[in-house]
Amino acid sequence: MNNSTKTGATLDDWRPEDDSFWEQTGKKIAYRNLWLSVPALLCGFAIWGMWGIITVQMLNLGFPFSQAELFSLTAIAGLAGATMRIPASFLIRLSGGRNTIFLTTAMLLAPAIGTGIVLQHKDWPLWAFQLMALWSGVGGGNFASSMSNISTFFPKRLQGTALGLNAGLGNFGVTTMQIVIPLVMTMPLLGALGGESMTLVKDSGWIFGKIAAGTPTWIQNAGFAWLLSLVPLSILCWFGMNNLRTVSPGVDSSLGSTLAAFVKIVWLYTLSFVPAGIGLYLYLPAPTGLGLLNMWLAMPLIIVSTLMVMKLTAFGTMKDNIAKQFAIFGNKHTWSLTALYIVTFGSFIGFSMALPLAITVIFGISHVPDAAGVMQHTLKNPNAPSALTYAWMGPFIGAAVRPIGGWISDKVGGSIVTQVISAVMVVASVAVGYVMMQAYGSATPETWFPMFLGLFLVLFFASGIGNGSTFRTIGVIFDRQQAGPVLGWTSAIAAYGAFVAPVVIGAQIKAGTPQIAMYGFAAFYAVCLVLNWWFYLRAGAEIKNP
Repeated sequence: MNNSTKTGATLDDWRPEDDSFWEQTGKKIAYRNLWLSVPALLCGFAIWGMWGIITVQMLNLGFPFSQAELFSLTAIAGLAGATMRIPASFLIRLSGGRNTIFLTTAMLLAPAIGTGIVLQHKDWPLWAFQLMALWSGVGGGNFASSMSNISTFFPKRLQGTALGLNAGLGNFGVTTMQIVIPLVMTMPLLGALGGESMTLVKDSGWIFGKIAAGTPTWIQNAGFAWLLSLVPLSILCWFGMNNLRTVSPGVDSSLGSTLAAFVKIVWLYTLSFVPAGIGLYLYLPAPTGLGLLNMWLAMPLIIVSTLMVMKLTAFGTMKDNIAKQFAIFGNKHTWSLTALYIVTFGSFIGFSMALPLAITVIFGISHVPDAAGVMQHTLKNPNAPSALTYAWMGPFIGAAVRPIGGWISDKVGGSIVTQVISAVMVVASVAVGYVMMQAYGSATPETWFPMFLGLFLVLFFASGIGNGSTFRTIGVIFDRQQAGPVLGWTSAIAAYGAFVAPVVIGAQIKAGTPQIAMYGFAAFYAVCLVLNWWFYLRAGAEIKNP
């Protein structure tokens, strides 16, 4: 055992499946890394998801952008975070856990500061805001490396619990962001350094209720506030976390090795921005992009091109390591679990991104016909619920039950839990779609809001439980060398839910048929219900209820 473990140095000896080693040495180190990983991941989720709240306040402050353009900001952040998870899933083996978590946490300072700057300028062009949304994807990418890292520290019998804790408590970043951002926007947090306030032109809100139009608001604090946690947290990760040489061969605690690890991380993250940026340019309408591709073509193009760029530009030891980790694509369970993880995490993050603006657009307006009988969606609803008061509840529940899902799955098996929650999500999605349809055709949509919110909370609850069960299944099926990359890959593809949900829900609201979006999600959940049964629950399944 390396005697410098207390300083976060590289560990040569790591045997978590050895009960004696685990109890005497491994347990303490593993949990120390876990408890530092959680707040780092929490901040990553907060930076990634903050555009879901920022866009609501931009609408309330009268920024000169359409609802569709505001939905695009949320979707861009979602797509960037998902794309960055693809290289992030390989970072632990290439660069070591401590090195990766420290640097990727420190990197969050850039989009936090940049977002605070652009939000002070209403008159800046849309592309400036889209660029910051793209940059915020760094926070989304961090999940893949964080999960890959924690999976290497714990024995198989504790995979569901450990990964559920890391992801579940880390996912509180979405809730934390949805509570903290509306709060810090009410005060001059950084004094004169933080810039001037703006005045609300529409009613806003926070966790304790409505904030009236005319109130001064410091929207830039949505970015600046995270500096207060990211700086000390980066320092703690550097001095408290570990690299494992058994997982990251060639990584040690020397300056040269550490700098080489940083270069690999920055190189792969930078590369992932290229296909994401090009794909978005081809997808987004003018004036920002060309509008040549629809979402269903843009996403696979970005995913495939990101993988190809990684493979073709890898150099030195990176080339061999990436080639070894690409072996996961030859395993059919990688693909089945990718689909199942979309059901759970894809739904969680997608709904988290889309819900605040959906509440504002559907329930903030009285939907009444004009003289010709054509439904209009422009009249302000005086009894509208504030998205900033309620939107945090769903992500809070989804994150809170995630460790419970892992714990239950460790006891009864992951696939049976996944089956139950998939069935619940089919029913709840259809019900939400019906309620959205009724609300979007009502002069008093707020009467449908309690039912809408309650059903969405059911969806978040089920997706949270299912996240834990899917982790458990991956940890059981794959060996220690492949489990990390598979966790990273599946989480990357599922994270595209943060792109799909805002785009689909926004498009269907614009078309006047918001229910179609939810019916489409329900159909996908039903397909995955059959997929899960076929691979893991039927009588002749190759691996039964992992």
